[in-house]
Amino acid sequence: MSSAVPRKIGENQYQIDADSNLGMKVPVRIYADEALMQKMLSDRTIMQARNVASIPGIVGHSVVLPDGHEGYGFPVGGVAAMDAEEGMISPGGVGYDINCGVRLLRSNLTEDIVRSKLKELVTDLFSSIPSGVGSKGAVKLTHSELDEVLVKGVNWAIDHGYGSSDDADVCEENGQIQNADPNKVSDKARKRGAPQLGSLGSGNHFLEVQKVSEIHDEEAAKRMGIEEGTITTLIHCGSRGFGHQVCSDYLRVSEQAMEKYGINLPDRELACVPNNSEEGESYRKAMFSALNFAWSNRQMLTHWTRNSFQRVFNQSESDLEMKLVYDVAHNIAKVEKHKVDGKDRNLVVHRKGATRAFPANRSEIPLKYRDLGQPVLVPGSMGTASWILLGQPNSMNLSFGSTAHGAGRTMSRSKARKNFTEDNVKKSLNEKGIFIKALTRDGVVEETPQAYKDVDSVVNVSHNLGIATKVAKLVPIGVIKG
Repeated sequence: MSSAVPRKIGENQYQIDADSNLGMKVPVRIYADEALMQKMLSDRTIMQARNVASIPGIVGHSVVLPDGHEGYGFPVGGVAAMDAEEGMISPGGVGYDINCGVRLLRSNLTEDIVRSKLKELVTDLFSSIPSGVGSKGAVKLTHSELDEVLVKGVNWAIDHGYGSSDDADVCEENGQIQNADPNKVSDKARKRGAPQLGSLGSGNHFLEVQKVSEIHDEEAAKRMGIEEGTITTLIHCGSRGFGHQVCSDYLRVSEQAMEKYGINLPDRELACVPNNSEEGESYRKAMFSALNFAWSNRQMLTHWTRNSFQRVFNQSESDLEMKLVYDVAHNIAKVEKHKVDGKDRNLVVHRKGATRAFPANRSEIPLKYRDLGQPVLVPGSMGTASWILLGQPNSMNLSFGSTAHGAGRTMSRSKARKNFTEDNVKKSLNEKGIFIKALTRDGVVEETPQAYKDVDSVVNVSHNLGIATKVAKLVPIGVIKG
C-alpha cells in the first residue's frame, strides 16, 4: 500500500503515516466510517490534509473530521495545531467566512402550537431578518462604531439593546475575544462589512425553526433546557463580506511573506507566516476583529428572532423562555493548551469547518456548563436533522478538542443547480412538513439535502469515538434562506 493511502488503524480511524519524501512532518488522522471515507477519497480532501501535514511547526497530526471535504488549501472539516512559538498561522486554515458559526435558542413552545402559525412565523422571520448575497443589515455604522463592534463583539449588540448579558455568558469566548485590533483591518474590509452587520447572508447560511425529536442524554438536555417536543431555533451565519475580505487581504500578505521566512509548501493556498511574526500578529488581530463582528451579527439576528416569536404568538420573551443554549464558532484559530507526547504545550489550533468539543472542567467552557462539558451544535443540511452533542475527554486525545461542524458537502453548487429544481426541492421539503421561505431559486437548489453527507453518519462517528456524544436530535419544521 502506498504511504499516501489511508490505512485503517481502528474503528472509524484511518491514518497516513508521515512521509518525509512528501514533505510531511506529522501523520494525517482521518475519522470516518467506510462510506464517508469513500466520499473523501473522491475529491482532494485527503491530499489537502497531507499537504497541511507539511506546514512548519505542525504537531501531533493533521486531522480530518467525518464531515471533511475539499476546501481552499485546507480541507473543510480539518484541524491543524501549530506550536505557538515556532509554528505558523495560516489564513486558509481558518477560511474565508471567519467565525461562521451556529447558535441555538430554546423555547417552551410545543410543535402543535407553532405549526398552527408556522407560515405566519416563517414569513415574519423572513421579513425581519435581512438575507441573501450582499444583503445589508438594519444598522448604519460610523467608522468609530464599527471599531466598537470589532472590539466588543456580542457585547456591542447587547449594549445597544439586542438581547441581554445572559446571552454572552453562553457564547464561546463569551462572544468577545480579546486582543482584536481594528487598525489591522483594511478599508476595503470595512466598506464591505459595515453595511452587512445584522444580516444572514446566503449560501449554506440559514435560520431554522426546529422541534426536539429525540433525547439521548437526559441530564445534559435538562441542563441545556432542552425537552422533547419543544421548539428550538438554530441560526447559522458568520462575518459576511467583512471576514471574507480579511481572509483575502492576509492570504495575499502571507503569500508575499513566505519567501522572506524561507517557507516552501506544496500548495500556495496553504500560505502561512510564523505565528509570532509581524504579519502573523497582524492577521491574528484582524481575524479576531472578524470573530467579534460575527458574534455581534448573530446576536442581532437572535434579537429579531425573539421579536418575531413575540409578535406571532403574542407572548413576552420571558413567557416564551427563549434562552440562548450556546453559540459556537467553526472557522477560527486561537492559542490553546493541549497535551502532546505527555507535555502541556501552547498551540495555535486552526479549526476550519470544525467545532470545539471540550470535555468538562476546561476553564474555557462557560461556567453554566463547565462541570458538564461543552455543548456542541452540529447542523444538518436543509430539511434534515441537526444535533446537540456534548464534548468528551477523547476529543483531547484524538482531535485537539474538536469535532465535526455539520454534514459536509458532497455535491458542488453548480451540479446541484443542474440536477434539481426549486419546485422539486420545495415539494420534497413540504412532504416532510417543512415550510421554507428563500430569497432566490439558487438559495434553495444549491442547498438541497442531496448535496450533503448524512449528518447522522457524521454524528455517529463522533459519538462512537467518544469525541462528542449525542444529547438531542432536532428536526426542522420551518426554514429561511438567502
